[in-house]
Amino acid sequence: MKSEAMYTLKGVGFRYGREWVLKNIDLTIERGEILGIIGPNGSGKTSLLKILGRHLNPLEGELWLESKRLSTIPLLALARRVSTVPQEHPVVFSYTALEMVLMGRYPYLKGWAFESAGDHRIARAAMERMGVERFSDRLFAELSGGEKQRVIIARALAQQPQILLLDEPATFLDLHHQSQIYSLLGELNRDEKMTIVVVSHDLNMASQLCRRLLLLKEGRMAGLGTPWEVLTEKGIEAVYHCRTLIDSHPTTGKPRLTMVPD
Repeated sequence: MKSEAMYTLKGVGFRYGREWVLKNIDLTIERGEILGIIGPNGSGKTSLLKILGRHLNPLEGELWLESKRLSTIPLLALARRVSTVPQEHPVVFSYTALEMVLMGRYPYLKGWAFESAGDHRIARAAMERMGVERFSDRLFAELSGGEKQRVIIARALAQQPQILLLDEPATFLDLHHQSQIYSLLGELNRDEKMTIVVVSHDLNMASQLCRRLLLLKEGRMAGLGTPWEVLTEKGIEAVYHCRTLIDSHPTTGKPRLTMVPD
């Protein structure tokens, strides 16, 4: 079956001030795939994710969402299709967890209208899916880091997107909830055909979850392909400057990395 492009990037670059943090990014993200973006700190992973969500605009190159230039899509229309889970989520005002999740319904509200009973049902279903419904009336600021993370993901799900962009979604989570998050992403991709792009420092988790990986080094593409094509001992040493042993995971058959101490 012929694949369809969801995102198309040609020669995309971005810089903060004089320093280019992304350069010459040529990438097609296919509809319904899970793409992992990996690379060392400072390699441009988060900046690229922000560009895909239009939180940053590329300073060179071209970027399309399907057949439209991303920059031409009205922000409200874009928010009905693309939802982002950031790595950090500072909150100035005192919102409850439910109020935070209801913010995911804003693309569907008209004018100054309040959320409907249907919006509340969708928000509560998202909270139940993430196991945070019991926090509905608690202040978001009072939750633990892992609880906040799950509330933010629930907010993204309440947005009912076609595309989900996540920056280190397992941050602050224990092993049980990490497993829950990645199982959920696989479920959303498999059952709802959601296109998912995830930034991760956890190379093993990225290997197990993603169909393709994009490896960045100093803002440039250092590898793009299946986990077996990208996660090679020679390639990892060249980018991360450390030695690894790579074998096959006994259950999934995908690459499994073990760090070799100096």
